[in-house]
Formats: sequence, C-alpha cells, structure tokens
Amino acid sequence: MEPETTRNTNDTPQTQYLYIAIELSNEKWKLGMTVGFGQKPRLREVDARDTAGLMQEIQLAKRRFGLEKVAPVRGCYEAGRDGFWLHRFLLAQGLTNLVVDSSSIEVNRRRRRAKSDRLDVGKLLTMLLRYYRGEKKVWSVVHVPSVEEEDQRQLQRELIALRTEQTHYINQIKGLLASQGMVLPVQKDFLTRLEAVRLWDGSPLPKALRERLQRDHERFEQVRQQIAGLKKEREEILRTSTAPAVEQVRQLLRLKGIGKESAWLYVMEFFSWRAFHNRWEVGSLAGLTPTPYQSGESSREQGVSKAGNRRIRTMAVEIAWDWLRFQSESQLSRWYVERFGQGNSRIRRIGIVALARRLLVELWKYLQTGAIPEGATLKSA
Repeated sequence: MEPETTRNTNDTPQTQYLYIAIELSNEKWKLGMTVGFGQKPRLREVDARDTAGLMQEIQLAKRRFGLEKVAPVRGCYEAGRDGFWLHRFLLAQGLTNLVVDSSSIEVNRRRRRAKSDRLDVGKLLTMLLRYYRGEKKVWSVVHVPSVEEEDQRQLQRELIALRTEQTHYINQIKGLLASQGMVLPVQKDFLTRLEAVRLWDGSPLPKALRERLQRDHERFEQVRQQIAGLKKEREEILRTSTAPAVEQVRQLLRLKGIGKESAWLYVMEFFSWRAFHNRWEVGSLAGLTPTPYQSGESSREQGVSKAGNRRIRTMAVEIAWDWLRFQSESQLSRWYVERFGQGNSRIRRIGIVALARRLLVELWKYLQTGAIPEGATLKSA
C-alpha cells in the first residue's frame, strides 16, 4: 500500500470584490453590479445624484451575492459632464473607483450597432473586470485632479469662453450692418457713430435694427469688461502668489516667445498637476502623437491623434510659430528650418505640428530640471 501524498500550501483565500459600473445621465443612473465573470449582473436604477440610494443599492448587491458588509468595492464611470465629484464621494466612502475616458472604450465596428444605457453599463462592467484581471490597456483611465487643481483652471477657461463670446458679438454686429450695405468698426464710440449711419438712400437705420445693435453692443461691452477684470485678477495673482503652480508660470515667462496666456494655460491645464514620466506621455496627452495606419501592403500616416487636451494642442501650435520668430537661433528652430523650411505651405504646416510637440517636451523638461532648451534665450530683466 503506497503512502498518502500530502502537500502543504500557503494559499490564502482570495478577496471577493463587488464590481460596479455606473452609467450616468441627467435623470437616472443605471447601475450594473457583479462579483466576476460568469455571474449574471445585477442591474438597478437610481435617481441621478442620489448618493444615498447608490450606497443602499451597493449594500443590497453585497447581500445578493453573499458578500460581507465590509467587502471591498471597485467601481467605474465615464468622464463627462458630471465631472469628478462622484469620484471623490466614492473614495470618501472607502470605495475604489476609476474615471475612464469615453473615447477609449472599444465599440463594435458594424455599421449599425445597438446602443442603450443597459448595454452600455454591461459593457462598462465587462471592461472593469478585464481591467482588474490584468488588461490595463483595455481603456484609458483619467487622472483626477484635486479640488484645488481643478479650481485653478477656471480663470483661464472663463477667459477663453469670454473671448469666444466677444468674437460672436463682434461678428453678429458686423453681419447685421453688412446686411444693410454698411461697415462700422466695433469700438468704444460705436453707439455715437451708429446714430450718424444712413442707408443707401439716405434714410436712417430702421428702429428695431438700431435697437438690436445697441443691445448687442451693450452685451459686447459687458463681456469686454469681464475680460479686463479677469486679466487684472491674473496679474495680481502673478504678482503676489507664492503657489508652486504660479512659480512655474513665472519660470515659463522667462523664456522669449512665451507670454502670459500661453504660460498660464500650459501650467494650469497641463504641467502643474500631472506627473509625466517621459516625452511620449507629454505628446500623447496633448494629442500631438502620430497615428500610423498599416495593413498588409498599405501604409500611411493619418496625422496627429487629437485625442488629448485641445486647449493645449491649439496653444502649442501657436507658440511653435512664435518660437520660430523669437527663438530663431535655438536648436529647435534650426531643426525646423533645415527639415521643413524649404517646403511648400503644406509641408511647413506639418512641420510646425512636429515642432509644437518637441517644444512642449522641452518646456516640460525645463520646468522639471531647469535646463533651458538648447540655444534658447531668456528675456532681459
């Protein structure tokens, strides 16, 4: 009789998690909960922003799946209009949560595909399980800023919005005047000069049109004053604040070709609250990375991904043109001239995007190490 074979193991029971995906909308939130693959998800619905109802459903799901009340929970939802407040709430309740980039979620490529909140939450739940099974590239996880970091972006974003609104009023006023065959600059004396405007036959402007132009100009002046107030507030912050982010703005302002608009935007939107590890992450987050397309014998370049921060991407291209003008002796400017300077306008525009990406990486290195981009000069005191 052969002796029994025994084996000692150090295996420990695996922790059981409750996985929850939340599909957000304005009226209702769709919840999908499970404990793993092969288990039919528990689907529930709560009123939007009803955090008490959400936590109650989580406890009911734990009871349904036979988990302890203190069993850990892993959740996710898509980044969108609701922002990050829910993420902060879930963390405060002791849950683990991911905010995922909606555009990184894989979809069926058929011409017609079924879509509903029920299907979406099921898809999110499946991808959440895959993520924690080791498929870290199944989607892109959003880096959530702190409340302070998120708040310091508001000033510049409001300025951008107000400038867009200001341009809207200018174009609207000019369009109304053009419809009557007139051109009148939108300046401080606009209302005074408007009274003297006459139509092609010498008659005054129609009453309703004149009153509309006056109201549009009043709104334009209000927006202009708000822009001036925000700029004044920004100047005061730059002059008095000792915050690390403001110090980074001052550091960028020492370089020729970098102004207050670009320095503030770069820091508050990009550099001050993100921990970049390499230049590829910098270019990727700005949406300035190439997107090659290769299939069999077919190989072509589709341009930059445009998957990152559009404000940074727009500013990066604008500053690249300024860099050529104000830092013409720098290594980056010489590289651009040698490689793209002799090409046609299309080639130069392609080259400026490449320059924008390289310059963004150099500015990141400059803020991290203090190393000035090669050949670049600082502003005089």
